[in-house]
Amino acid sequence: MTINTMEWQNDDELFKTIKTELYTAVIGDIMDKMGLLDQFLPPQIQPLHPDMFVAGRAMPVLEADVLECGQYDSNNPILKKPFGLMLEALDDLKKHEVYICTGSSPNYALWGELMSTRAQILGAAGAVVDGYSRDTKGILHLNFASFSYGNYAQDQAPRGKVIDFRVPIDIKGVLVNPGDIVIGDIDGVCIVPKQHEVEVVTRALEKARGEKMVQKKILEGMSAKEAFDKYGIM
Repeated sequence: MTINTMEWQNDDELFKTIKTELYTAVIGDIMDKMGLLDQFLPPQIQPLHPDMFVAGRAMPVLEADVLECGQYDSNNPILKKPFGLMLEALDDLKKHEVYICTGSSPNYALWGELMSTRAQILGAAGAVVDGYSRDTKGILHLNFASFSYGNYAQDQAPRGKVIDFRVPIDIKGVLVNPGDIVIGDIDGVCIVPKQHEVEVVTRALEKARGEKMVQKKILEGMSAKEAFDKYGIM
């Protein structure tokens, strides 16, 4: 399918449109039809609050478990830093970007209130971590869109370090490249590959608008079968 026109001119307009009209279910449906069948992150990655919605460009972060049971000499200078490259990754966030992190065991928190505060100041769209988050009350007070396995206060400092960022990552079989679109809501988080974003978003807008029309017809008394036969949407 070739898309000749777009309803947006830049990322400001794109993400405003996504937040206003779209949701993960309709985005996922379109990607299924395009043969992009493995774009949803694991279902345990959920928003800290049901109303949280994230839409932005992936800034992938790679974490690794590190055992710190005393002083030792490492051959890797990154491991000598308290959080590895976490602070550098956090400070490198740009407007509309999503801090999306994986690579470690789910034994400690990968996101917290102070990280949310810095990310929010930088204009980042949110955070999605393949693990836990902490400082939940603080994050909720900030209303910073944060997605994780849930709440767990155990710190990453002596247990894990960021070893790279702005690199491709794999989250349980889902490839995330820098610049891919990350969309998350109460139904989960999905990844839209950058090379397909125009077609996915354009077709999703068409479907979302069509669903509203079908819902109106059903409320007026049309049967589900009749609606599907006529509009091809359900």
